[in-house]
Amino acid sequence: MPENRPDVAPKAPRKRKSKELTPTQRALALLVRREHSSRELTRKLAARGIEAADAQAAVQRLTGDGWQSDARFAEMLVRTRISQGYGPQRIRAELGMHGIDRESVETAMESFEGDWAQVAAGVLARRFGGRLVNDRMQQRKAAEFLYRRGFDGDLVRAALRESVGD
Repeated sequence: MPENRPDVAPKAPRKRKSKELTPTQRALALLVRREHSSRELTRKLAARGIEAADAQAAVQRLTGDGWQSDARFAEMLVRTRISQGYGPQRIRAELGMHGIDRESVETAMESFEGDWAQVAAGVLARRFGGRLVNDRMQQRKAAEFLYRRGFDGDLVRAALRESVGD
């Protein structure tokens, strides 16, 4: 049994020296968790102390190798936001904020094969618990709610008609 000697300091557990990750490895580590747009990935790398030129080079390399795709990111975002109850206007705006070009935005939006009016009606049903009565105040609140979620006037009117049961 070792003795407790005051003149000898206890040995600290050895830590492995972790190798510094390259910008490409850091970007790939982010992409493994979820899809990112090229703008978002570049911004995140810069926030982690990687120089802008190195971050852009890493993102371009991963894009060229097929690890990063703005089109794939856009389709994933569309599916996710629809399942969260957001409308087409809000989704298009968010894709634009991520730096997705118009052509990719439209391709991703066309990948949704459902009916936007049914999505809006489903959002109303979840939010307001089933059918709305013919109360104008409640209908106005429901319409404002759908507008905030990114649905346009035609979709809001269709969802309200369906919820009231015309």
